[in-house]
Amino acid sequence: MARSSEGLGEARVQGLFYEDLSLGQTADITRVVTLGDITAFAAVSGDVNPVHLDEAYARTTAFGGRIAHGILSAAFISAVLGVKLPGPGSIYLSQNLRFRRPVKIGDTVTARVTVTELNDHRGHATLSTVCLVDGKTALDGEAVLMVPRRKAP
Repeated sequence: MARSSEGLGEARVQGLFYEDLSLGQTADITRVVTLGDITAFAAVSGDVNPVHLDEAYARTTAFGGRIAHGILSAAFISAVLGVKLPGPGSIYLSQNLRFRRPVKIGDTVTARVTVTELNDHRGHATLSTVCLVDGKTALDGEAVLMVPRRKAP
């Protein structure tokens, strides 16, 4: 059986196996978005759009201030999938995303995934994905992952 992990900093060797998954199974993480997160993401991704980094510029936009990169929120979904459900050993095959509202510095984002479909033939799991801020959807979509099976004894 896979070891459980409460925090994102704890490394696991193996996550859940396909046989451990069930429809409706869910997992989430919660993160507060900081200016440091946005700055680091801009540096890593190369996306230095001033709406993310320049407060004076961002105040002139429809958002009224700096916003986080949408893909930063998507990265929180990746963290849930890669660390919790199904966790280490699973492989991302696809993800679609719809950006519903901006995430700002200081927002608390809850990234949640829920198993919605299991393909026994392929060993693939489909999960609904959502990021919530104050109970409102900031991002939603669907992910498909290849999940390792238990080896026959």
